[in-house]
Amino acid sequence: MTLHHENEFDFVVPEFIDIHCHGGNNAYFWNDFERARNFHREKGTGIQFASLVTLSKDETKRAISYLAKQNDLAGIHLEGPFISQDYCGAHQPDLIRDPDLQELRELLNIGEGKIRMVTIAPERPGAIPAIEYLVANGVIVALGHSAADAETTNKAMHAGATVVTHFNNGMAKMGAQDSLSQAALSSQLFLEVIPDLLHLSREELTAVISTSSERTIAITDAMSAAGSADGRYTIGGLEVNVKNGEARLATTGKLAGSTLTMLDAFLNIEKFFGLDLAIAMTSTNARKILGLTEKPRLIGIKGRTVAYLD
Repeated sequence: MTLHHENEFDFVVPEFIDIHCHGGNNAYFWNDFERARNFHREKGTGIQFASLVTLSKDETKRAISYLAKQNDLAGIHLEGPFISQDYCGAHQPDLIRDPDLQELRELLNIGEGKIRMVTIAPERPGAIPAIEYLVANGVIVALGHSAADAETTNKAMHAGATVVTHFNNGMAKMGAQDSLSQAALSSQLFLEVIPDLLHLSREELTAVISTSSERTIAITDAMSAAGSADGRYTIGGLEVNVKNGEARLATTGKLAGSTLTMLDAFLNIEKFFGLDLAIAMTSTNARKILGLTEKPRLIGIKGRTVAYLD
């Protein structure tokens, strides 16, 4: 066992938590869990969710069944398919569908307790009963990829939704009246943000943090190109071009996830907003939504190298 001292590192901080991540190191969690998980663990993510994009019903079931068997996985996050075609992002629009209680019941059974979060567009038919059902079964409900107005957002919050999926992306932007983004900023919803300065500019990130620092959660939303070279990739059957670390759909040029790691997220936030906020956004705030009360493990960061200290 190697003994470490704090002065060996630039930072000693709690391990990172990533509640929204699809993969990395040229793999997705649902097709090579170990490869993607090892990559993000080496970058300081101690508590890892695996996010699924919209897949066919059979593919979704197979992916959940596979991920449910992975011991070093804190939870599965279904980012699709219960979202809006208007804000589908890197999700195949023809596979998007309304929330259905029978399907949700089947998926939760297949997941054997591993499905911890589901993203829903609350304006879809059946969304509010679905939110109530998921919350009653201990699942975190996030609102996202949505064209919801403020009233619908408030109904979803009343039903038990507690998170917004990658805030200001996959929804009307900040400043839009009577929108999910407007309602979320003035609520107690936790706000996921992707701090790569692409999904949110520094000015937009500053605006979010200025009102919501205690409920802002940094995520990666990383796709398979995280940790890999620029080039052509796919996500959920869609072609993605990665250039200078930016992942964009080949057809529309829209962002298709990120190539971020939680180490990148921490360093970006620390650089612009300071250490305390970097710790809150990469660990402390996520612990709140997950209900974690035990003392977190610590990591030491030296440059771009991470060591687990306990």
